[in-house]
Amino acid sequence: MPRRIIDLSVALRTGIASDPARMLPEIKYIDHKMSAPAMADYMGVPVEALPEGEYAAVEQVNISTHNGTHLDAPYHFFSRMNERTVPGGEPSWRIDEVPLDWCFRPGVKLDFRAKPDGYVCQPDDVKRELDRIGHKLEPLEIVVVNTAAGARYGESDYIDTGCGMGRAATLWMLEQGVRLVGTDAWSWDAPFSHTKRRVEETGDASLIWEGHRAGREIGYCHLEKLANLDQLPATGFTVACFPVKVHRGSAGWTRAVAILDD
Repeated sequence: MPRRIIDLSVALRTGIASDPARMLPEIKYIDHKMSAPAMADYMGVPVEALPEGEYAAVEQVNISTHNGTHLDAPYHFFSRMNERTVPGGEPSWRIDEVPLDWCFRPGVKLDFRAKPDGYVCQPDDVKRELDRIGHKLEPLEIVVVNTAAGARYGESDYIDTGCGMGRAATLWMLEQGVRLVGTDAWSWDAPFSHTKRRVEETGDASLIWEGHRAGREIGYCHLEKLANLDQLPATGFTVACFPVKVHRGSAGWTRAVAILDD
C-alpha cells in the first residue's frame, strides 16, 4: 500500500534559537582532514598513507535530553506519578521504562494556531476542536497540538510563542485513555514568560508547569519541539516516536514521524 512519511522532528543545530540561552545545544564538527592525524599516529603511518589524507567525520555534542525533538518521561514532571490510582503514588517512570507500545499509535491533531500566545487551553477547547474535526478520542491515541510556535522555530520569539495545555485539559485527555501527547512549542505548558506574569498578578504558584504536573495524578508522556504539524490532517495518520534509550533519563531524543496511507 502506498504511504507517505512526514518528518515531525526538528534538527539539532548549534546557533539556532531553540531553547533559552543557557540550554542551547553545542555541536563541534570534526571533518575527515581534522581526524586523520590522530588515526595515522595510532596506526604508525604518515597521514599521506590514508586515502587523500582523510579519515572519519564525527561530531562532538554537548546537549540536554530536552534539546531537539524529544519525548519526556513521567519522571521529568515529578518524582511520583499515578497518585489518582495508587495510594501515595508510585515512582515515576524514566525514559527507559516508558512502554514502547505508547510510541507507535494512531494520531490526532488539534489545531490551536489561532490561540493567542500564552493562552492556556482548557477541556472545552479540546472538546470543541474534537467536535470540529468529528473525532472521539480512543485510548492510547497520540494527540499532537499545532500551535503558533511551530512557525517560529529558530526565531528569537520561539520560546515565548504559542498556547499551552493546562492541567485540566491534560487530565481530561488522560481520562479518555490518552497516554502520549505532543506539541510543536518549546513546552507543553504555556510559555514561561506568560506564566510568570500570571503568577505575579495572582500569587498562585500552582500555575507553574500545571500541564506537566498532571502527570502526578495520571502518568503520561509528551513530545516537545515537533515540526510540520501544519502538514498533517486532523486524523488518519500514525505517529512513531520511539525515544533513545537513555539509562534512567528524564527524556530521550526521537526522530518522530507521521505515517499516512495514501
